[in-house]
Amino acid sequence: MKFVVKIFWFAVYVCLLYSSQLLGTLAKRQVLLLNSLGQIRSEHALVTEFFTKNNVTEILYIPYARVNASYYNMYTEMTQHALFGENFTILGIHTFSDPVEAVKSAKGIYCSGGNSFVLLKRLYESNLINTIRKRVLEDGMPYMGSSAGSNVATHSIQTTNDMPIVYPPSFDGMNLVPFNINPHYVDVTPGPRGFEGRDDRIREFTVLNDTPVLALREGTLVMIDDDKATLHGHANALLFTRDAEPQDYEPESDLSFLLEPPIKPLEVESEVE
Repeated sequence: MKFVVKIFWFAVYVCLLYSSQLLGTLAKRQVLLLNSLGQIRSEHALVTEFFTKNNVTEILYIPYARVNASYYNMYTEMTQHALFGENFTILGIHTFSDPVEAVKSAKGIYCSGGNSFVLLKRLYESNLINTIRKRVLEDGMPYMGSSAGSNVATHSIQTTNDMPIVYPPSFDGMNLVPFNINPHYVDVTPGPRGFEGRDDRIREFTVLNDTPVLALREGTLVMIDDDKATLHGHANALLFTRDAEPQDYEPESDLSFLLEPPIKPLEVESEVE
């Protein structure tokens, strides 16, 4: 009889353990990818709505994309007063002695723009790539990125417009979504003498890589709510893929197909030796 009871409680334990793991992996993904936070009212409204709907009023701000670290405090204050206002509390990650613990206890994250290579290098050096990824995908912590902060949230930063002024351990991003973006996309009319533009650079990427690239014109952003992705803003976005011509998508388009196949774990086990 005692043996049967032990077996019963062992089975209960296994079921509870499996259920907790399953629930952890099914947390709702909340990701907002922007070009930049300019003077467009609709962008600000969506940003505040994004955090408010997730019951987040305290945001961990990551300014690592800024080349000059002495400006971190200034950008944190600007983010607090110019972008979010008194209804939110903005905490600069650089003010914490342990950035990993800061992310583990964060309610939400905003990773701003600058140089994508600098940002990714500093994230790897701080052991934050997998930490942020785990919080977003397993805990459902909201993540917002703008420009470089959006680049690092995707599959890789290989379609950024930035110069590689530093060399990160990998070009792999946090893979919060399984596609790439090209922020600040501008339509350019080809000129004489074999002029090559951004379209050509992105097409070259798709020849050698199977990852879709969503080119975001100014004033566009992508909202990811669990397994649903929606384009917002006042301009179209242009999607580049390997086997098709670039396709325009209007605001409010459903881009959920870009979330398939499901994202895979990062191959990088240890970020910094």
